[in-house]
Amino acid sequence: QVQLVESGGGLVHAGGSLRLSCAASGVTLSRTTMGWFRHAPGKERVFVAAFTRSGGTTYAEFVKGRFTISRDNAKNMVYLQMDSLNAEDTAVYYCAADSSRRGSSRPALYDYWGQGTQVTVSS
Repeated sequence: QVQLVESGGGLVHAGGSLRLSCAASGVTLSRTTMGWFRHAPGKERVFVAAFTRSGGTTYAEFVKGRFTISRDNAKNMVYLQMDSLNAEDTAVYYCAADSSRRGSSRPALYDYWGQGTQVTVSS
């Protein structure tokens, strides 16, 4: 049974940083593409960052240079380092797994999702 559990969200001032963690079980990260998405109130769930099929990384334009996705395969952990946060980054952040390793930005192509962690940035 696949389980993804996010943590690390919270309240931060604009310009601050947070590091989100995603603990994965029931999957082998080296054989699974992992991604981060976010869902802000009144908006659709959108892509934030992911590992590509070749093992590289890809980011949404609005987080490039500010967010960094990383992983520790030995610990089955995925991380999202978020720097220079602003109020527009306020959202629930979700970790997701694509067992077909497509490395897509489309939420519909991800098989498994965590419960989300709230990030609130005060301006």
